[in-house]
Amino acid sequence: MTEATGGGRVSAQRFRGLCAGPGDSLRRFAYLICGDRHLGEDLVQEVLVKAYRRWSRIDAGQPDRYIRTALVRSHVSWLRRRSNSERPGTVPDEPAADDFAEGQALRDELWTRLGGLTRTQRAVMVLRYYEDLDDRQIGDVLRCSPSTVRVHAARALARLRADLVTATIEEVRP
Repeated sequence: MTEATGGGRVSAQRFRGLCAGPGDSLRRFAYLICGDRHLGEDLVQEVLVKAYRRWSRIDAGQPDRYIRTALVRSHVSWLRRRSNSERPGTVPDEPAADDFAEGQALRDELWTRLGGLTRTQRAVMVLRYYEDLDDRQIGDVLRCSPSTVRVHAARALARLRADLVTATIEEVRP
């Protein structure tokens, strides 16, 4: 990973620091974008490999912002699909309790509803509510205008609201 020049060693060390420092936050961010821990880890790995190849040009700017932008863009344009549709089940880290089970059920319902959104809508929701970015910053990440970001956000929220109304009506029916 080191290059022949002394500056290359410093650059390689900064890249290692980027990977080691916010590595957990990058994996969490990718998980929120993908909705799957393993796909998120694959996405982070793929983006970091690509970023290392371009590191000499990225290093001078804001590398963390660049990596997060690359994660979103790679996820939105990811054409590769898994060869089968099976997904591993999640195993809770803590023993089951009434409150824990209720929390898991709520979390599962949320992921199901987020799974119904398009990739771009989900990316907008995560960037807005998890990363706390404004419309202009989200537009920079997704390469679109702030008004397009607002359209995606409005459609995503409308879809989520419609899903909640439908679920409420189904619960009320005998």
